[in-house]
Amino acid sequence: MKNKVYVIQDIPGTKEGRPKINIIGASEYGDLKVLLPENAQIILSAGPLVFKLKKMLSDFTSDDYLLLTGDPAIIGVACSVVSDIANGKYNLLKWDKQEKRYYPIEIDLYQKETS
Repeated sequence: MKNKVYVIQDIPGTKEGRPKINIIGASEYGDLKVLLPENAQIILSAGPLVFKLKKMLSDFTSDDYLLLTGDPAIIGVACSVVSDIANGKYNLLKWDKQEKRYYPIEIDLYQKETS
């Protein structure tokens, strides 16, 4: 089974067929799966969004990646949800402007500090 790259929010301009940025390079790390439309927002209560993201990310594994796109508040919720599902261990993709490519970043919230 191939890894998944969960794209938190669709790229602005996608609806009109003119996305502002090209994220195809992220598909090197897995099949792209867009979670929310570009216009999604947290309105008044985060509850409905948390519930929706928990459902959409329920199959997230430690081999999958989050691509942090869209509203920072929604990105925060998605990272929290994935951290909860994956016991604090998950992967992100970070864009490097100089190299013009994505780099994987491993997050482990509970790793022990080495001295």
